Amino acid sequence: MSREILTIDTAISRVLDPESVSLHELEVARLILQGGSVIDWHQLSLTDRPAVNDFLRLLLIDPDDPMDARRLNFVYREATNFVEEHLDIRLPADLRNPGDVRDVFVEASTIGRRFRRRQVLACTVVKLMHVINHMEAAELKFVGHVSEAKLLDRARDRIMAHADEMRAEGYPILGFYGSLKTRNSIITKLLAKRENLAATVFDKLRFRVVVATPDELLPVMAYLTRTLFPFNYLIPDESHNNLLNLRRVLKENAHYAALTARLQRQRRSASDWIAENNPFSGGTYRMINFIVDFPVQLTSLENGAPEQARHLLGRVVFVKVEFQLVDQLTAEQNEVGENDHALYKARQKKTVETRLIRGALTRLKGS
Repeated sequence: MSREILTIDTAISRVLDPESVSLHELEVARLILQGGSVIDWHQLSLTDRPAVNDFLRLLLIDPDDPMDARRLNFVYREATNFVEEHLDIRLPADLRNPGDVRDVFVEASTIGRRFRRRQVLACTVVKLMHVINHMEAAELKFVGHVSEAKLLDRARDRIMAHADEMRAEGYPILGFYGSLKTRNSIITKLLAKRENLAATVFDKLRFRVVVATPDELLPVMAYLTRTLFPFNYLIPDESHNNLLNLRRVLKENAHYAALTARLQRQRRSASDWIAENNPFSGGTYRMINFIVDFPVQLTSLENGAPEQARHLLGRVVFVKVEFQLVDQLTAEQNEVGENDHALYKARQKKTVETRLIRGALTRLKGS
C-alpha cells in the first residue's frame, strides 16, 4: 500500500469559530493534549438524551436498535453489580434499575449540591460501563472471525469517508493524509524500542490532519471528537504535544477563558507540553499526536459469539489509530533540515543495525 492513501486540498469555505467549541469538547481537548484518562474525570457533559445518542453512535451503538439496546442494558447491569457486590456501595433503586440507561449518562452530567451524591454514583457506573465494554470488546476481537488487517481497512474506510464529508462541507482542512505501516516498518519499529518486551505498535494506521493556522488546531480537534471517534477511548499517556501551549490558548481566547472556570479540577499537576519521546525525530520537530481505540463493527457471520449470546460481547471491536494534527507552516518545517523523513529513517535504521549486530541500542543525542 502506498504511504499516502488520502489527500484533501480544497478551497476553504467554512471557518471553525472557537466559540463553536463546547465545554465538553474543551475537556476532551485537554485530555488529548495532556494525555489523561476519563477514569479520572468526575463528571460528564452529556446533558440530554440527544447528546447521549450522539455519543453512543460514535461507539457504533444505535440506541434505537433492539440488539444494541439489549447490549447497553447488559453492560449497565454488569457495572451496577460490580458497584454493589465488589465496592459494597448501595445504589438507589431507580439508579439500579433505570427506565432508560441513557438517563444515567445525563445524571452523571448534572452538577448541583442537591444531586451531588446521585451524580457521583451515576458517574461511577458510567466509568465502569466504559471499562467493561472495552474489556469485552477485546474478548470479542479474539474470538471473532476477522483479521486485524480487515479491521484496519474498515477503520480506514470510515475515516476516509468522514474526511470526504469534511471536504464537501468546506471545513478548514488543507490536508488529510493516511498511511498504513508496512511489515518491514513494523519490524524496524519493534527492534528500535527500548522496552524489553517490544510487542506493541500503536500507529499501524495513522492519519495526519493539516490546518491553515495554529488557531484552528483546537477547533478542528474538537470537531473530530464530536463527529468521528469516541473521546472515552483515547489511550491514556500515549499523547504527545510540543506544538500547542494549552494554558496560553485558554488565557488569550475570550471564549476559552470563560469556559476555563468550569473545567473539572485535575487530580494531577497539569502540563502544557508532553514532549515528543521519539529519539529519531529532529530536535525541532513539532506535532500533536494521540492514539484512539477506534470502533469497528463486526457482521453476524464474523461475530464469534453464539446468536443467543451476542449481547454478552456485543458486535463492536476496537483497533488503534494514530491521529496527528499540525498547522501548515509547522508541517513544512517538519520536512526540512534535521527533520527530513529520510534522515529520520536513516537514524532509526542505524540504531536497529547496531542493536542486531552489537546487541545494544545506539544512544542518540537527547535520548
